[in-house]
Amino acid sequence: MTKCDRNVWLQGGNEVCCREDAPPARPYRLVLLGAPGVGKGTQAELLSERLQACQLSTGDIFRAAKAADPSTLTPAMRDALGYMQRGELVPDDTVIALVRERMTCLRCPYGFLLDGFPRTVRQAEVLDEMLAGENLHLDFVLNYELPFEEVINRLSGRRTCRVCKTTYHIVTKPPRQENVCDKCGGELYQREDDRPESIRVRLQAYEESTAPLVDYYAKHGILRTISAEGSPQEIFARTMQILSERTA
Repeated sequence: MTKCDRNVWLQGGNEVCCREDAPPARPYRLVLLGAPGVGKGTQAELLSERLQACQLSTGDIFRAAKAADPSTLTPAMRDALGYMQRGELVPDDTVIALVRERMTCLRCPYGFLLDGFPRTVRQAEVLDEMLAGENLHLDFVLNYELPFEEVINRLSGRRTCRVCKTTYHIVTKPPRQENVCDKCGGELYQREDDRPESIRVRLQAYEESTAPLVDYYAKHGILRTISAEGSPQEIFARTMQILSERTA
């Protein structure tokens, strides 16, 4: 299978991703929710491979904007970059504009996995309007959950190389030599935002901001909460069981 061209999502515009395989007869269109540390990114990769769906992350757009030649930025990317450079949150209107610039990806006949959008009820309402305008709809919103203490254990065990930025975990992915990077020999350290006290603040902020969004999708009957405990394969099996429940 030929994967989609990620640049189409990152840059925006009317180009379509290049695929050589035939799209599924009925593609999945999903939104993924989950706090930092629950393994949502890993599940997105596994789902993208199994479902043939394009993985669409607004976080990737923000990172691409920071690294891009300013002359190549779309209007919405330029606005978003300005907010980020000032240390401000990117407002709903700008995030929505970023997604509107990428409607071609939402129309993709292979389906999509949206990660990082929507983040607010207003964004969710606009997404519903955009999809309805294309005679499309979301199949499910997958909400990955893990007890706070387990998330803290996962993230607080992470160590990062000061030189090459490779990440390790003191339990699940330890370096061969304690506090020394396997790749470059650099010193490993614990980032400030990986300290337990910082993680608790981030998790609390996520829960407070996401609760209204969870309620919104629950009322629409498409929210599915999935336990993120266990191995990635176990979580993936739970996810596929839920997706198998889709009806016509």
